[in-house]
Parts: sequence; C-alpha cells; structure tokens
Amino acid sequence: MKKVTCEISMSLDAFVAGSNQSFEKPFGDIPENLLHRWMFDEPEKHQAVLGAGAFIMGSNMYGPKEKRESPDWKGWPQWGDNPPYHAPVFVLSHKRRDPIAMEGGTTYIFIADGIEAALSQAKEVAEERNVAIMGGANTINQCLSAGLGLRVVMERKTTLI
Repeated sequence: MKKVTCEISMSLDAFVAGSNQSFEKPFGDIPENLLHRWMFDEPEKHQAVLGAGAFIMGSNMYGPKEKRESPDWKGWPQWGDNPPYHAPVFVLSHKRRDPIAMEGGTTYIFIADGIEAALSQAKEVAEERNVAIMGGANTINQCLSAGLGLRVVMERKTTLI
C-alpha cells in the first residue's frame, strides 16, 4: 500500500452533508452542487481517489438509514449496478452482512469491528495501491482519532452562491 488518502468537501461551519439525508436527498439539505461540485464537474482530476486499491466509507455514505439494512439495498441508485469504485469498499456498520459484489469490481464488505479492522483489511487488499477514505465526516474523525496515519492537508476553495 502506498498511502491512506481522503478528499472531502466541508463548509466553513464544518458540515460535509446537510441534515435530513434521505433516499431522495443523498447530500441532505445541502445542494450537492454547492459543496461537491468538484467531484462531479472534474472527475478526471480525482483519479487518485477513484484509482485506489480499496475504499472505506461509513454507513451513511453507503445508504440512508431507512434503506441501508435492507437485503435489497446495493448502494445509491445514482450509482446503478456499476458503482464508481471498481475495488473492495469496506463499509463501517453496526450489523454484519454478506458482501455484495457489483459490476466493475466493486464489492461492498461490511465491517462491524471498527475502523482499525476496516483499515487493516483495506491495506491488505490494496497491495501497492492507495486506500481511500471516502467519508463521511464521522469515519474521517474515527481515523484521525485512532491515529491511523492520516495527515490533514487543507486546500481552500471558495464558492459563492
């Protein structure tokens, strides 16, 4: 594994998504183009993230509370049957669940043993590639609090609305 990376947008008042996240509003009450436009408008600039050998995400990033524990739920519908990851995705969860294999090489693996277990497994499968922490904020804070090798590098971009 080369390194553990994380790219995320955050408002000046420290929000990465709005309240009231739901099936219809994956980013909650914050319009997705406000904080996360860079991800959608310039995906070619973020190949280091999408080119990782493994990913870690929190359960909210995998799906809204009312959907994510359903056996039929396979990630946000916007992703379709071929999510953008194309590598193992370790989802932090309170419940164990069988892995879900998707098209393109994405496999969701549910980890109920905490961030350390998720990172250990992600490093193992990533081999010489990066491990990308996809979010949300709680997952990133868990990594930082556990001292798992993340280094904070901030880049300031201002969007006026």
